This record gives sequence, structure tokens and C-alpha cells, in this order.
Amino acid sequence: MATDKNWIQKAIKNPGALRKKAGVKAGKKISGKELTKLSKSKNPTTRKQANLAKTLKKMKVGGTVKKRTTTRKPKR
Repeated sequence: MATDKNWIQKAIKNPGALRKKAGVKAGKKISGKELTKLSKSKNPTTRKQANLAKTLKKMKVGGTVKKRTTTRKPKR
């Protein structure tokens, strides 16, 4: 499977479009509640944008993924 290093840059075609649809002012963040609402939209483009925003929200700048907040019990 070939991996594309710049998939995020290619996925974001219109920066700020989702923020505009959500009615959030420039420089402000879209809340998680608002993203959930937008991900259930009838418009397929808005749904895709909201789901991508949710995915990107989980990522950390610099290429490292955030650590899990829950801890698992060690196997015995």
C-alpha cells in the first residue's frame, strides 16, 4: 500500500469553508458539539468536512499522535 505524505494538504481544498458554514468567526475554534452536529448534515460535502475536522482534531502538530488517556491493565 503506497502512502502519501501530503494527504492532509490534498484533503483540505477550501480552508475556512467549514468554519464559515458553522458560523464561527475567524480565529475561533469550532466546538466538538458543533462538529458532531455538522457531521450529521444532509449536505455530503459538509459531512465529509466535519468528519475530516474530527480526525484532524485527534492529531497533534509535528506528526506525532496524542497518547491515549485511558490506561489498560497489564495481562497476567
